[in-house]
Amino acid sequence: MAHGGGNKAIIAALAANLSIAVLKFLAYLLTLSSSMLAESIHSLADSGNQLLLLVGGKRAKRQASPEHPFGYGRERYVYAFLVSIILFSVGGVFALYEAYSKWKHPHGMEPQWAWVPLVVLLGSILLEGNSFRTAIKESNVTRGSKSWGQFIRTAKAPELPVVLLEDSAALLGLLFALFGVTMTIVTGNGHWDAAGTGLIGLLLVAVAIILAVETKSLLLGESATEEDVRAIETALVGPGVSGIIHLKTLHLGPEELLVAAKIAVEETETGAQIAAAIDAAERRVRAAVPIARVIYLEPDIYSAAATPASPQP
Repeated sequence: MAHGGGNKAIIAALAANLSIAVLKFLAYLLTLSSSMLAESIHSLADSGNQLLLLVGGKRAKRQASPEHPFGYGRERYVYAFLVSIILFSVGGVFALYEAYSKWKHPHGMEPQWAWVPLVVLLGSILLEGNSFRTAIKESNVTRGSKSWGQFIRTAKAPELPVVLLEDSAALLGLLFALFGVTMTIVTGNGHWDAAGTGLIGLLLVAVAIILAVETKSLLLGESATEEDVRAIETALVGPGVSGIIHLKTLHLGPEELLVAAKIAVEETETGAQIAAAIDAAERRVRAAVPIARVIYLEPDIYSAAATPASPQP
């Protein structure tokens, strides 16, 4: 996935969330609705998350150094993991606390301002829907035939899955807030407002956990996709390379792949011939999988028929 596509979705989400956060907070000041306060903090947390993703993307572009010889590509995963922590703590836990407080001390809304949160929530749904549509459009460029669940689980670049989950949670949160506010206006019972706030909190905690689990896997280090592994296996075998003894791959970042393989060469080949065969194999791999930027090939004498590469961990 091109990082530019991810940035476009992030910026669209950031612009929407900053605008929505201000409107929601104004609605809270006029109505003291806990749902509006929870949604204000939710939008503010989302805005901070999108800034973190942009910072992570910029820092990941730094050149490799002696201390970090493989570069900083995986720093994007670190910032995506921070997003899950902020969403859980600032968004989810705060909303649950506010729901508990409002449930213990419920109050209705002033009739003259009751229309304000309804207008703000409906307008926010339109803005979030536009942001969500942008994220879907950018994701479809690389999603292919994968389901949305598969795309979120297997994407190596964290930005679009994070924005997709945040935007979908934002839309659901707005519906929960609309439900709580509407029922409070109709019945005059503030418990409905507290219930809407509690649903928002539970939603944000659930999304944060999903993000944390998926990002943790990327932080630990994931192998190349099955399609890329097959392409690498095919490209490695050629003149001077009779087979693959074993193969390992690791994402150093969303668009940078490390390939390490022990390859079979003939016993009769000279050192110069083996070196030429390795250079040719590296060129074939980079042509087949352009993100394979770091390649280590170890030649070994292997007289038996070429064996399939060992499965990826």
